[in-house]
Amino acid sequence: MQDDQRSPARISVIMPCFDQEAYLPGAVASLLAQTCTDWELVVVDDGSPGDVEAALGAELHDPRVRIEAFPANRGLGAALNRGLDVAVGDFITYLPCDDRMHVDHLASLVTLLGAHPEAPFVFSGLRHGQDQTTTGRVDGEPLQLIQVMHRHTRKRWLERAELTTDDLERMFWSRLSASAEPPLGTGAVTATWGSHPRQRHRVLREPWGGLNPYRVRYGVQEPLRLQSSVGHLHDEVSHYRRFRERPATPPAPDGLRILLVGELAHNPERILSLAERGHTLYGLWTDDPVWFNTVGPLPFGHVEDLPRQGWRAAVEELRPDLIYALLNWQAVPFAHEVLMAGFDIPFVWHFKEGPFFCLERGLWPQLVDLHLRSDGQIYSSPELRDWFAATVPQTRSGMSHVLDGDLPKAEWLTGEPSPLLSERDGEVHTVIPGRPMGPHPDVIEQLARHGVHVHLYSEKAHLQMKEWVDEVGRRAPRHFHLHPQVDQHGWVEEFSQYDAGWLHDVRSHNGGDLHAATWDDLNYPARMGTLAAAGLPMIQPRNDGSIVATQTLTAARGLGLFYSDPQELARALTDTPAMSALRRNVWAQRSQFTFDAHVSDLVAFFRTVIAGRDERGGPDLLATA
Repeated sequence: MQDDQRSPARISVIMPCFDQEAYLPGAVASLLAQTCTDWELVVVDDGSPGDVEAALGAELHDPRVRIEAFPANRGLGAALNRGLDVAVGDFITYLPCDDRMHVDHLASLVTLLGAHPEAPFVFSGLRHGQDQTTTGRVDGEPLQLIQVMHRHTRKRWLERAELTTDDLERMFWSRLSASAEPPLGTGAVTATWGSHPRQRHRVLREPWGGLNPYRVRYGVQEPLRLQSSVGHLHDEVSHYRRFRERPATPPAPDGLRILLVGELAHNPERILSLAERGHTLYGLWTDDPVWFNTVGPLPFGHVEDLPRQGWRAAVEELRPDLIYALLNWQAVPFAHEVLMAGFDIPFVWHFKEGPFFCLERGLWPQLVDLHLRSDGQIYSSPELRDWFAATVPQTRSGMSHVLDGDLPKAEWLTGEPSPLLSERDGEVHTVIPGRPMGPHPDVIEQLARHGVHVHLYSEKAHLQMKEWVDEVGRRAPRHFHLHPQVDQHGWVEEFSQYDAGWLHDVRSHNGGDLHAATWDDLNYPARMGTLAAAGLPMIQPRNDGSIVATQTLTAARGLGLFYSDPQELARALTDTPAMSALRRNVWAQRSQFTFDAHVSDLVAFFRTVIAGRDERGGPDLLATA
């Protein structure tokens, strides 16, 4: 309805809507059932792919109901701010489509707020989960939209351009409660907070979701500044600015047109090394990524995306020289779909993590197809290639290549090493860059007795692996240190001050039998590149007699140290001459742990695959070794 057709309302109820039309009628019905009827409902259609007007149905004709619509999704903050901009009520409250008001919800809130003019806002109790209740916050959560009522204000919600977060306190509640007076609760449970997998906070928050699931779900085209309540800040705006603003490299005369299919995982900007050599990059991405599956639109630019809808026609029209499908198990379904579309285009499959996840999730048949029917296969380690040769022996021989899937870009390896902390205090300092995949708290406790410190860099671990963090902190309080996440630009300066760094705590029992190998045995973890960038010797358990990819590489290149027990490790870490030699050796080889160092070989492999397909005269989907 238009403004001049509506009667003034005491309460403005703001309802943001994006892809929640199935829940909307129930939420509106709960509003219509309120004992307090002096309200208006402002429904903000935040570029929803559904039909919000149809979901409202006959209620759209209620003079108290109006719709504001964005042509494309702008995010929760922008939607709520539009509601605030047009609201006419003295009091503001919120009704997400998937929540419910109990019959006296509005009445109890407006009575309390009216009686306490000093209160910045008031809040109700909440029913949540299966049948849990609280008179305040749900544990680990901010006050929810459905709970809160406040007076009309000029203050506004954080919007996507400032920060994307699930922390409503940071987005707005803290702005309302800047005064000394605390908010007040009704003490009554008068609303229900819905629970389902597609809630915004779940899409934002790892491990349910994360940056890339959020990007896909809401169709975000621009770089994000995102920080969930359980993770560190992902600032794509500043982190990738140098790449985004860099002029494009003109296509080389013999440059390839490469269609990237799937996702790019960690260190995604590495693929710009291809563009910088005159190859033209296009992207076609999985629409079901997890947090570390980087998909487009890519925040560093220089990759032209094909539309996800109608992608087959777009690929046929583009006719790239090569389809380069990658990287982790989450990309397998879509990569397989593209492979089986039958394009007469050379297809390379690059796989990293991991075959056992595909087995667990029922994707093994598709993964086998990708290895048997692609024109070329790239494996992240020699051990992974050997495992597939033993497990899927029909894989075509002579068209395979080995390259770790998510090596960093060489531009992050700038600066000189920092002075060692050990030179300042005489004790050994080691680092875990990221989630602690071991060691056991008992190992850290015993190392602490020898003066060995462990520094952990990961906000995620502080919250998501709290039990491990708390246990280690209890056992080694003076020798265990927590730090915030450090992005690539800080790797050299920050991590080079440590004596050594921890790889994953792999305790192998395969006894040299590939059929008994686990994913930990076959994998090169991404932190190898991080530690190598800073010139750090790599610590890992001794696994003599077993096939372990990190053990083979570290031993062959003299990159680290192995231990059977904490005492052996402490002795090695305190051997100053040996450790100095190790650090010099790692520093000298660190460029080999960048994607740039391997681009020439990768492109040569691409050209071999293209030539091999041309000689065969087209796809041979049943070819074997």
